[in-house]
Amino acid sequence: MKSQIKQLHQQLVNKDISCTALIQERLNALKANTNNTVNSLLDTLALDLAAKVDAKIANGDTIGLLEGIPFGIKDVYMVQGTYTTASSDLLKKYKSAYTATAIQKLLDAGAIPLVKENCDSFGHGSSSENTIFGAVKNANNPNLVGGGSSGGSAVNVAKDYTVFSIGGDTGGSVRQPAGYNNVYGLKPTYGRISRFGLMAYASSTDCVGPIAKSVEDIRIVLNVMSGKDGKDQTTYASTEISEESLSNSKDIKTVGYFKNFIESEAIDPKIKADFLATIEKIKAKGIEVKELDFFKSDILVSTYYTLAMAETASNLSRLDGSNYGNRIDDKNLKESYAVTRSENFSEETKRRIVGGNQVLSQGFSDEIYLKGLALRDSISENFENDFKEVDIILSPVTPGTPPKIGDSLKDPHAMYLSDAYTVGFSLGQLPTLTAPQGTETGVQITAARNNDELVLKFANFLKDTI
Repeated sequence: MKSQIKQLHQQLVNKDISCTALIQERLNALKANTNNTVNSLLDTLALDLAAKVDAKIANGDTIGLLEGIPFGIKDVYMVQGTYTTASSDLLKKYKSAYTATAIQKLLDAGAIPLVKENCDSFGHGSSSENTIFGAVKNANNPNLVGGGSSGGSAVNVAKDYTVFSIGGDTGGSVRQPAGYNNVYGLKPTYGRISRFGLMAYASSTDCVGPIAKSVEDIRIVLNVMSGKDGKDQTTYASTEISEESLSNSKDIKTVGYFKNFIESEAIDPKIKADFLATIEKIKAKGIEVKELDFFKSDILVSTYYTLAMAETASNLSRLDGSNYGNRIDDKNLKESYAVTRSENFSEETKRRIVGGNQVLSQGFSDEIYLKGLALRDSISENFENDFKEVDIILSPVTPGTPPKIGDSLKDPHAMYLSDAYTVGFSLGQLPTLTAPQGTETGVQITAARNNDELVLKFANFLKDTI
């Protein structure tokens, strides 16, 4: 698909459409949608901004490429004056006092936010069912999950309610729902985009990630959001990715894939067959393909969840109803803390906090948490060695297809295992893109750290190959 951003930009410049009409049309579609993607509409803000764009155009002023383009925001990002609920009871009445850096950059570029999008509460889930707003329904089949935790964001893009949406990816939370809904979803290199104003889940792997229907729209949004931020010390200055650079894939000579992913008993036979067929098409283009050895998927999942649960237990310790949130008073302060957290956190969030506290507790931290940190270092080292042999690593996004709504809630362990192919790249802090080709839930394209351009370049090549 061609760039929707560029197409709408040209229509606005040519006065084929007004920005107000464009925004109202998308707001109406969001109001009427039955996929449970909306936590709150930003209609007053959106229409005010649209009127300003129309005034600029009427005056003959030049507008920027993103000016007037409607987008969605996963409901874990601060936007000053708007509800930021994280799809939780605890924060259902919380209004942001400031705006996240990544979102502010989009606002500064003139993009217009329409909606705070439904997601798993605090990002805890892989199906967008752990939410007070009701399960997000898949864009292609409403009986199936929308994926998680950025399910509302992916479905809104797939259904054309938003041109692009901003999700958050900790262990696959952009890439997996993008795969389930057949759109592009990028987890950039860790630190390329500021996390300031994103509610922390696991700080060492949290990433701001765009979801869109074309590689070009991903590139445009990525460029705007990227860059060093004094409010996030993990960020770094990055080079802008040009449109021209993505049209030349000649420097991609070798592609690798992890044979243990494909030989796993957990993989759906059709996803396996389709992935191997994709590998053959890549070979037919003259690119060398190598099988790579990697950690078993169960080791990746256990390592990721050990560290992620530890970090979320620490990050969410601040949410006790004292400073913000839905406080429930009891007979004393300690009991007030306990009942506030017990009543307002979802079952999945409580499961992760309890698991994280166990991992960090005396007698367990050396045996479990420190071992997890050591394994993460080994995983990163493994990736460094792999990228000495190959330019790109290709993998399925998920071992299976989207489950029916309700199934993941019955079996949390199965939900964790659905992340088997995404969490390793999060632990390695690598740029990874879901492309909606190759298998029913797409393929993941991964490159070495800081090589986001190569990921987009290969995605461009892939859309013309398979």
